[in-house]
Amino acid sequence: MDVMYAANTSNMTTEPGNNLSDLHSNLDTLFLLVCGMIVYFMQCGFAFLEAGAVRSKNTTNILIKNVMDLFISGVSYWLFGFAFAFGDGGEADKFIGLKYFASHSLPHRQYAMFFFQFTFAATASTIVSGAVAERCEFVAYFVYSVFITGFIYPVVTHWAWSSGGWLTVGDSYAALNNEVVAYQDFAGSGVVHVLGGIAALIGAIMLGPRLGRFHRSSNTVATIRGHSVPIAALGGFILFFGFLAFNGGSQLTISNSGDGEALARAVVNTVISGSFAAFMSLILNRLRVFGNTWSLLVTINGALTGMVAICAGCNVYEPYAACVVGLIAAIVFRTYSVLMVKLGIDDPLDAVAVHFGGGSWGLIAVAFFDSKEGILYAGNLKSGYKLGWQCIGLAAIVAWTASLSCLVFGLLRCFKILRVPQEEEEKGLDIPKHNEPAYPVEAYGHGHIERLIQILENNPTVVTQGFANMAFEREITDKGPYENPESRHVVVNGSSEKAKPINKSGNGITITVNNTKL
Repeated sequence: MDVMYAANTSNMTTEPGNNLSDLHSNLDTLFLLVCGMIVYFMQCGFAFLEAGAVRSKNTTNILIKNVMDLFISGVSYWLFGFAFAFGDGGEADKFIGLKYFASHSLPHRQYAMFFFQFTFAATASTIVSGAVAERCEFVAYFVYSVFITGFIYPVVTHWAWSSGGWLTVGDSYAALNNEVVAYQDFAGSGVVHVLGGIAALIGAIMLGPRLGRFHRSSNTVATIRGHSVPIAALGGFILFFGFLAFNGGSQLTISNSGDGEALARAVVNTVISGSFAAFMSLILNRLRVFGNTWSLLVTINGALTGMVAICAGCNVYEPYAACVVGLIAAIVFRTYSVLMVKLGIDDPLDAVAVHFGGGSWGLIAVAFFDSKEGILYAGNLKSGYKLGWQCIGLAAIVAWTASLSCLVFGLLRCFKILRVPQEEEEKGLDIPKHNEPAYPVEAYGHGHIERLIQILENNPTVVTQGFANMAFEREITDKGPYENPESRHVVVNGSSEKAKPINKSGNGITITVNNTKL
């Protein structure tokens, strides 16, 4: 989006007699609307990816948050966000816009632009929900979503994508014969993904890890697996499709000379970067140091990281550069993912690694691989200044987002409305928060088998899906964080102890682990 929509449409008119200009304007409007609709559908991809990656007892909770992302963004971005992002700010225009609140005086020809930008704001907010999944209060989710889509994200958008923003304007340098150098971020590696990744990081730190994730006394880390790989994979496929419109649609127009070529270049580079990142992530995870498995979910996240990283320069890269960007993006993703665990930060979706890791690398990569002004092509002083501006933009986005996110999440924590109570977290959020279980009651709790045995041992007359079920409410000792019934071990004193075979008795079914009857 380095070429602003207003500039691209400045030569258009809606005079009735100017049929060619009308056609151009209508084509550009249709282009933005169609791409915006596809980006809008990315929310479905995020919803499925996150739902599959969490435990069954929190499925409804994560789904309603993804649904509400669209509607919260629709309200806050319409009331405030678009005005802060693309309005005329007068004397403050380099920092923030102050016009078009609630679409007041917004020209009709820019309605398509509003819709397209709204879908990007919703995406930035959705990134955070994955990192705080399974333990964030619903009220807290509403608060931080409003702040992100209504103020934090729009201000950064104004800096980088509005014609008067300070990152867009850049600066001229005498050493370059007064040539202007500015920040470059075509489709939002920094504006959308670094911002969302940093907000997700602050949220995960403020919330703390999920119960059972880290055992500090024994210095062990428990794997809390999601309940449905197929659902997560479906979400990944939808996101892959959506990224083609996310990056390609950032051209903003389709009627000007060269628009079609730029669009094709952006889409092709997105596919190449995502493909090589996916392949590299798969290979890396096969190494013993990372996991020693052919992981589907790691491959999906790796592909998404490659597509995030390519956002900043997908319109100016040669295809082989997209290949390099994708390969390095996979390494960055795996590094950040491991580092988060080492630091004791619980991110169920690897949102920080995918979006902050991929986005930050994408911003730096532009300075090297821009086919016209990159260091590896021009190799002159201007390309060095461009690298400096990319670093300045990255630092500014990180500082702005981190400071305001600390304020928002810190206040929510002070008022004790950030994290759900321990009892609700243990039992899952679907029933106590929404009374809409995504699955039968036997699927809830720490594991399918443990819950089924608990019900059988109590011999209830009626088993219902209500929260008041006595068998469901009976407190049991934490027997491990594993959701899947095929898991037959728990982490005990830093070691993995195998469970003994299931034994049948006259009173029902029992499982023995470490000589303890479950």
